[in-house]
Amino acid sequence: MKYQNRRYLVIPTSLTGSIDFNQIHETSIETLRLSIDKTKTFVKYDVTEISASYTESFENFETGEIVEYIVEQGIYGRPSIYSDEFEEYTHPQMLELLSTSEWTIELN
Repeated sequence: MKYQNRRYLVIPTSLTGSIDFNQIHETSIETLRLSIDKTKTFVKYDVTEISASYTESFENFETGEIVEYIVEQGIYGRPSIYSDEFEEYTHPQMLELLSTSEWTIELN
């Protein structure tokens, strides 16, 4: 699937000042696409999904000690603007949403 790790977060346009553009694919407020009524926008970003927890280890070069840590199951890479209160979409879901009258003016 194309853009398998891509995610989109639809947010109110009132939050655009809170976006850290270093964490997403858009570069500025001017590059955000707005809904037809201009009340919503979205940001896109890539995530890494860990399906099962696992243990990693590395050698601390200063002490020679082997350090182990657990990488927990979950989704990593979401931007700081992410919140469960907003809908997150996959690429196919976002294409479907953008084809609705909320985001695209229908031409007759």
